[in-house]
Amino acid sequence: MDTANMKMDTANMIVNCAVYEHGVKLRDITIDQISDELAREGTFVWVGLLEPSVELVKKLQEEFCLHDLAVEDAYTAHQRPKLEEYGDHLFLVLQTASLLDGAVTFGETHVFLGRNFVVTVRHGASRSYTKVREHCESAPSRLAKGPSYVLYSIMDFVVDNFQPIMDDLEARFEAYESDLFMRDSGTEHLQDLYQLKRQLIKLRGAAVPLLDICNQLLRFHSDIISKDGRVYYRDIYDHVARVTETSDRLREMVAAAMQVDLAQITIRQNEVVKRLAGWGGILAIPTMVFSLYGMNFKFMPELEWHWSYPVVLVGITASCVYLYRRLQRVGWL
Repeated sequence: MDTANMKMDTANMIVNCAVYEHGVKLRDITIDQISDELAREGTFVWVGLLEPSVELVKKLQEEFCLHDLAVEDAYTAHQRPKLEEYGDHLFLVLQTASLLDGAVTFGETHVFLGRNFVVTVRHGASRSYTKVREHCESAPSRLAKGPSYVLYSIMDFVVDNFQPIMDDLEARFEAYESDLFMRDSGTEHLQDLYQLKRQLIKLRGAAVPLLDICNQLLRFHSDIISKDGRVYYRDIYDHVARVTETSDRLREMVAAAMQVDLAQITIRQNEVVKRLAGWGGILAIPTMVFSLYGMNFKFMPELEWHWSYPVVLVGITASCVYLYRRLQRVGWL
C-alpha cells in the first residue's frame, strides 16, 4: 500500500482529534501534535477513532503514554464491559447496542481517560458520537469540567440507546403474547420467543456491568473524576438500573410465555391422539366383523342367507355412526 492510501485510511480511522480549553474547542489537531497540547495547562484533548489499525493505536500509545495491556485490549476488541486503572489514566470497555432491521446488534467502545485527555475507540455496530460531541460543545460550562464530563456524555449516550431497544423488545413480546391464545401453529412463535429471550440476555449482559463501573467512578478515581462531576454518574446508574429491571421482568414474562406455548403444543398433540383413538375405536367395529366373517366356515349362521351382506353393512354403518356421535359429544372428535 502506498503512502497516499495509508494516509487516507488513517484519516478515515480518526473521526475527531481536537483540543479544548475552558469548555471551548480551540482547533483540530493532528496525532503528532497531541503531546505538545498535553503539555499546556488548562486544556484537554479529545480523540475519536473508528476501528483503528494497530499502527495508529501504537502511535496514540506514544502520545498519551498508555499502558501496554490497555492498548492491546483496544485494538483486539471482543472484551467484556469493565473499568481498569493504569497509573494516571483509566481504561473502560462499554458494550453498545443498536437496532438493525429489527435485530439487536452489538458493538464496543473503548475509552482511555486521563486528567487532560479522553480517547474513544469504536468497534463493530456502534453509533457515531458526533451528536455527543456537538451536545458537549454546545454547553461550554459543562464541558469545562473536562474529560470526566465527556465520559459521562458518552456513557449516557450508550445507555440511552438501550431504552429504545428495550421498548422494541417489549412491543414484540406484547404482539406475541396477544397472539399466543389465538393461533393454530404451536411452533412459529416459540422460536421467536426464544430469540427474544436471547436478545434480552445479551442486552442485560451489556447493561449490568455498567452498575459496577458507575459505582467505581462514584467512589474512587477522584484525581480524574471531579467531585462536582460525580452527580452525573448517579444519573447513569439510575438509567441502567431501570433498563436491567425492565429486562429481568420481561425475561420472566418471556419464559412464562414459552411455557404456555409448550403447554398448548402438548394440548394440541393430546387432541390429535384423542382423535386418532376415536377413529381407531370406530374402525375396530368393521375390523372385528370382517375378521369374523373372513373365516369362511360353510355352516356359519347366515352365511348362505340372501340378505346377510347388506344387513352386516347396515349394522356396521349404524354402529360406526353411533360411536362417532358419542365421541364427538364428549369432545374426542
